[in-house]
Amino acid sequence: MKSSILKFSLMACLFLGCASAPAQMIKTPTPKRAKGQTDVLRLAIAPIPTVRVAFIGLGMRGPGAVERMTHIPGVEIVALCDMLEDRTQKSNEILVKAGLPKAKEFFGENEWRKVTALPNVDLIYIATDWKHHAEIGVQAMKDGKNVAIEVPGAMTMKEIWNLINTSEKTRKHCMMLENCVYDFFELTTLNMAQQGLFGEILHAEGSYIHGLQPFWGEYWDNWRMDYNKKHRGDIYPTHGMGPACQVLNIHRGDKMNYLVSMDTKAVGNPAFIKEKTGEDIKDFRNGDHTMTMIRTENGKTIQIQHDVTSPRPYSRMYQVSGTKGFANKYPVEGYALDSKAIGADVALNHENLTAHSFVPEEVKKALIEKYKHPITIGLEERAKKVGGHGGMDFIMDSRLIHCLQNGLPLDMDVYDLAEWSCLASLTEVSLDNNSAPVEIPDFTRGGWNKLKGLEFSK
Repeated sequence: MKSSILKFSLMACLFLGCASAPAQMIKTPTPKRAKGQTDVLRLAIAPIPTVRVAFIGLGMRGPGAVERMTHIPGVEIVALCDMLEDRTQKSNEILVKAGLPKAKEFFGENEWRKVTALPNVDLIYIATDWKHHAEIGVQAMKDGKNVAIEVPGAMTMKEIWNLINTSEKTRKHCMMLENCVYDFFELTTLNMAQQGLFGEILHAEGSYIHGLQPFWGEYWDNWRMDYNKKHRGDIYPTHGMGPACQVLNIHRGDKMNYLVSMDTKAVGNPAFIKEKTGEDIKDFRNGDHTMTMIRTENGKTIQIQHDVTSPRPYSRMYQVSGTKGFANKYPVEGYALDSKAIGADVALNHENLTAHSFVPEEVKKALIEKYKHPITIGLEERAKKVGGHGGMDFIMDSRLIHCLQNGLPLDMDVYDLAEWSCLASLTEVSLDNNSAPVEIPDFTRGGWNKLKGLEFSK
């Protein structure tokens, strides 16, 4: 009997795979680091008291970033670049309205190369279409500039490794502009987690659920819908991945080992395009809904979802589940905690708090006030006034400039960019191989356990 059980267990292990190394996992190559090249974990460069910024890409995201930067002391906007001349002109009007000098204008297909080569620029802020993010970022670093790249930072594994290797060789910052990690709820929850309020974090969830159809015609040549037409998988993962990876200390004591993805068939977007243009697309690649599960070296899990077609309300999900508590942002913000985890100064005489329901509203407010993230103190009201997705964009930009001005490591590095963006490529591999597990590389190439937890520079 014991022999039969053992035989069955071995067969099950071979078929299903063990926790750390699933059977038939698709390997993902990791290129060797070049001789003399070292990692950029906690990279710090000489302080830049006045940060001279050039913007490339002034369509949907760029002008907002230009406007926000006019509110940050110690910033000079020296160049504006886009495919279209009128966009550079309109962004220059933002500077004039703010009482600032006009920036030099560049427009046309390859004019961005002139911008990255400019001698009087410290930071290239890239807000183009996805397909140009990595190419411009790599060239900018080669031209001696630090770069900040809109999400996703890269769409292919080749692009990801090019960004990593270039950052390591040039010792220039390469940060992805993932604004959702600066949302007030996410930052507060992260601080709670780091203070031990949730116990050991075992699972995190995130998503991007936001229909593309209302934005038809707003993207240059409808490039974003076109990408969904040609590619399968979670091609826009970073809004969900960023907060989840931060709370789980990815490459700061843990690393992602592999993922498995599953999707539905494509219905909504092909039907929308047919209604809009008459084109009947039979080979639309991306399914209406994609789910991805990730397992880490330390036995933690992440679930990420992608849906840009259904009429569901906007959601980034954002859930954090620990041994002593739980946080949830969508559709209702709330915390559920072991009553022992709530201090007397917060409990407000509530005696029946349990981990099976959200804490009362007044307790939630007291918790949020007590655990407000330090980097938001002094910035919160100004951020909400300046705006940008409720203020988180302004905090993101302010933190970027603060760290550059003071010679501090940035809040996010090139490995964050790689880890959060890699789903765009690796989920497609999983889906095209019947939801096979796919290895996630250690983008730090051995450095994932050198740091002990996420640290924000002060």
